[in-house]
Amino acid sequence: MNKKMTALLLSVSLLLMSGCQKDSGSPSSIESDPQTSQVQTKVEYPLTVRVGYSTGADDPRGIALDSFCKTVTEKTNGDILFEIHPSGELGSDSELINGMIEKTVDMTVSSAGNYALYATKIGVSALPFLFSDFESAWTFIDSDVMQALNADLEEYNMHVLAYFDNGFRCVTTSENIGPIEKAEDMDGLNIRTPENQIVMETMSELGANPRSYPFAELKQALTDGVFDAQENPIPVIYNNGLYEVQKYLSVTNHSYDAMPLTIRQDIWEQLSDDYKQVISDAAADAQQLNRSLVKQQTEDCVKELEAKGMIVVYPDLVPFRNATTGVMDMFRTVYGEELIKYISR
Repeated sequence: MNKKMTALLLSVSLLLMSGCQKDSGSPSSIESDPQTSQVQTKVEYPLTVRVGYSTGADDPRGIALDSFCKTVTEKTNGDILFEIHPSGELGSDSELINGMIEKTVDMTVSSAGNYALYATKIGVSALPFLFSDFESAWTFIDSDVMQALNADLEEYNMHVLAYFDNGFRCVTTSENIGPIEKAEDMDGLNIRTPENQIVMETMSELGANPRSYPFAELKQALTDGVFDAQENPIPVIYNNGLYEVQKYLSVTNHSYDAMPLTIRQDIWEQLSDDYKQVISDAAADAQQLNRSLVKQQTEDCVKELEAKGMIVVYPDLVPFRNATTGVMDMFRTVYGEELIKYISR
């Protein structure tokens, strides 16, 4: 598919998504108010919050989430409990986010680009080669401009508590493909990506053939040769054992992966101010823990991966950056000139 047609289909898809809010709920949490004839959420204590995410519990997001849940349960004296489901037990990233809308999942944490299927601007931080280091990425994520975009998710029953970090995405390849040492090596590469339009377009601009696939099933798919390559941050590659089925790591750092931690908006609105404060404080602490872990593991896991037998290469990124400049232009209309100017400073 040529790039103009891809851009056209993307624009149509985003327009269609903008009107796809759903508001159905499970019988255990929803009841009808005869005074208003509206469907409302009634929170009863102890409240059990169902949490799902796609990676393993040893991943930085899993560790930070576990800390968050324990803190909230302790600070609310057991009024708020958590049922945690890692490793895609409740579905893929897209299914988890849709579960928030459908009210079958109460909390999740996923890449911003996955949420962008609904609130388009949330995914802006994934644009290729936007940040050179963690500090500049965090400054943008914590800015008033980015935080103001969180309200876009509330229309889809999601309240942003914090922004976890997933790191900078890199490419791994199988032994029969060899390492990605230059931009031309991406041409025709059969690569797995998340259901993230920016990442997929970035891979397409580099000449690869991206296809989304559930993360929980990725390792087996790589074993079976369904894909020749995949792209993920270094901590994810290490913590989920992808080095066992991929031989080469190319440190491309082509996209920064911010991850909103979200709770259902209808649950959030029913909580007392005191409990909202407890949850907000715990989320801020968990965000700091997660970011520290991701940064440290990004530095440390490269040596660990090499010790596991993975060959690590550091290609010249200038040709990669030059090949993907069209991605920002492709999304310019979607994000609007004001946001584009801000991130282009």
